[in-house]
Amino acid sequence: MSSIGQLDTAVTFDNYYGEPDRDGEQGYEILPGGNVRFRIKAPGAQEVAIDQFGKLFPLEKQGKTWVGTVPLGCGFQYFFLKVDSADVLCPYLPIGYGCCRAMNFVDVPVPGEEWDGLEGIEHGTVRRHYYHSSVTGKTEICLVYTPPRFDEKRRYPVLYLQHGYGENETGWVYQGHVGRIADQLLSRGEMTEMIIVMGNGMAVKKDVPKNESRRAFNVFPQVLLSDLIPFIEAHYPVFTDRLHRAMAGLSMGSYQTSIVTLSHPEMFAYAGVFSGFLRSPWPDREQPHLDILDDSEKFNASYKVFYRAMGTDDQFFQSFLADDDMLKTKNVNILRRTFPGGHDWGVWRRCVHDFLPLIFKE
Repeated sequence: MSSIGQLDTAVTFDNYYGEPDRDGEQGYEILPGGNVRFRIKAPGAQEVAIDQFGKLFPLEKQGKTWVGTVPLGCGFQYFFLKVDSADVLCPYLPIGYGCCRAMNFVDVPVPGEEWDGLEGIEHGTVRRHYYHSSVTGKTEICLVYTPPRFDEKRRYPVLYLQHGYGENETGWVYQGHVGRIADQLLSRGEMTEMIIVMGNGMAVKKDVPKNESRRAFNVFPQVLLSDLIPFIEAHYPVFTDRLHRAMAGLSMGSYQTSIVTLSHPEMFAYAGVFSGFLRSPWPDREQPHLDILDDSEKFNASYKVFYRAMGTDDQFFQSFLADDDMLKTKNVNILRRTFPGGHDWGVWRRCVHDFLPLIFKE
């Protein structure tokens, strides 16, 4: 089978369809119009289906393989491969990380959104770093994007960019294409050169029992302030004042962004809340970070850009509308935008493509 491959969105760089004498031809093909044709070998199975978060697309058995054409939709699409009702990770399909696990996905091109293309432009670099966290007591990981003409003798502004729940520091590079998007914007002179730092927002303290880890991953704001920002400022030629520091994130990362930036206006002049929450989804929690919203003069003087954006079909859209109602009483300058789509990477790519040109303008 043939396919439109994306060389930096999967664990494997090029699609592999199996050795004919051993595996048979397996994989997927993106058809004209965006439907996806699957061919999966499962000779002993009774049922095989593509499960798009509860929406099942059964495949048809043809000999030892199961085939079917599925309308998953455009953009980045996670799914579960169900074999006799069990979730199976297929090695012949792209593999990413989401929902707290390795997952298969396809990336269906979106007509008119070729602003993350690879060809014909200079590309920046993404580096992996390990740093010790005084908060978690263990070694953490971050990824750092530097622009194509990065110069150690210059100083750069920094965007700290966070993923959502169940993902990790790789999400914005492999699923979000942020490096590609930044390269394209820079090639057209539409954004300021900057360093983009992506940490693991699911970090937990050392020796946290497994049954408590889900409730213990709220330490990242402390990790960012105590460990990650100092690490970046010690290892990269960056400005260290608030006017050259931004934070943004999607979903869980957006709430982390709200907590950090609203609590520390002395450190951040820019914030981006993508498909996200100013307030906690758990209303019984104390939320002192919201206090600055009651001082509109301080808020408006502190943030050069405070940006909120979300998909019109987001499952949390009612929560965002409730935040809208709350903000109507505050007289604060917040830029709010919507994009077609749900709580997914299609929207978040649009968000970051829209947000990057707005920050660090002289």
